[in-house]
Amino acid sequence: MVFTKVPAPLGRGGPSLDTTLMPRAALPGGSLTGQLQLLGGDADCDIDRLTLELVAQVGAAPEAGGPASEAVCARFTLPGSFRLGRREQRSLLFDVRLPWEAPVTELSGAALDVTLDVRAELTATGTRDRSDLVPLRVAPLPVQDSLLAALDRLGFGFRSAGLEHGLIPGTSQRLPLYQVIGLAPAPRYAAVMRELQVTFLANPGGVEVILEADKPGGLFAHGHELLNRHLVSHGDADRRDWDATAEVWVRQMVASHGHHSLPAPSGPGAARRRARPGRQGAEPAPSTTTATGHGPGLVPPADEGAGDPARGVASGKQAPAGESAAAYDGSPAERGAVTAAPGEGAGQA
Repeated sequence: MVFTKVPAPLGRGGPSLDTTLMPRAALPGGSLTGQLQLLGGDADCDIDRLTLELVAQVGAAPEAGGPASEAVCARFTLPGSFRLGRREQRSLLFDVRLPWEAPVTELSGAALDVTLDVRAELTATGTRDRSDLVPLRVAPLPVQDSLLAALDRLGFGFRSAGLEHGLIPGTSQRLPLYQVIGLAPAPRYAAVMRELQVTFLANPGGVEVILEADKPGGLFAHGHELLNRHLVSHGDADRRDWDATAEVWVRQMVASHGHHSLPAPSGPGAARRRARPGRQGAEPAPSTTTATGHGPGLVPPADEGAGDPARGVASGKQAPAGESAAAYDGSPAERGAVTAAPGEGAGQA
């Protein structure tokens, strides 16, 4: 729990704001629930607006170096305005929808080196002040979890996770940032790749899986890297043979760049996958789009708000002039719900 005194210019003795989140991990595209607790100051105060921001710490690309920078992934305006009395205590429950592309902060319950926070903002009598940051836990969707678990079983061990600015061409990416999960290559692929990088771009219908690999000394010479894109529906999480899917995707990616003498599939169930038809053995039908580009193959945004609006709920609207598209939260009807907690809202002398 973070208890934050709202600073000047609201003045000494002004209202204070306390933000709490539900302890369970949220999911990309899922609900973010919590509570705002307000305490009135030395005098009555008109609260014009309460806002929540989803804030990520985004690092520069590894080759560029430099410190991380703050990026607002989404902004949620809670409806309603009210007068907060002197010393009045009021609790407001909120329930907003996270962006589908929200980065995950944990895998199998273990925390990643990814910082994602929620920050409350209070606007009173035309002055806007922010609270401290409250850490948010986000767990992977079933498709994300299933693929990463399959890659782990195939020998691709977890190495790193981070956030980077940019847009991946040829995808439906909406946020002006993306998450990269770096995996050490399985031993049988160590000669043809240095690292396998996985990026997930989720949406209401499913997940775009972006696979990227490189190798020192010439697999992707002159700074070229290969991007393979796969589209998976959310319902496939329980229907696919993920070990077979992961094996095929990796082999397709490497073979498409001229390495056709690849090691035979191995690991759990490899012989079964080679021998039996149907779900148990047939290689998944290719669903791959391959693109070759310079460097990381990314198109950097023109500014912090470039690209489609990052909305807490899908609205299909553009941000109005003067407001960052990356933080636009749609029309009032699409904004997060907020209710007073039972028994709260009474002023205290």
